[in-house]
Amino acid sequence: MNLAEAGNLIRMARRQAGLTQAALAKHLRMSRATISLLENGVITELGVRKLGQVCDRLGLEVVVQPKRPLLTLHEAYARNKQQRQSAFKETDAIIAKLNSSGDTHG
Repeated sequence: MNLAEAGNLIRMARRQAGLTQAALAKHLRMSRATISLLENGVITELGVRKLGQVCDRLGLEVVVQPKRPLLTLHEAYARNKQQRQSAFKETDAIIAKLNSSGDTHG
């Protein structure tokens, strides 16, 4: 997960908790600007403890895991193509099943 994704999750959790940036910042003894930078994924330095406090207050957790390898454009295209083909096959099977069940009523 990158900082922009993490910031978006933090923003959604804050809003779901019914907190403003200012209220969250006050509770955690941080500035509202720090919360804004964090939510926008552009903060340059926060520290693990402060990030943990933010997440804990919002019902989130900090997780460390192996980094997912980045796909090349060709790999991403191939994966997307495979997923689309699979979805088409699934849709065709559902339509065939609906059509066959409709034939028994006529």
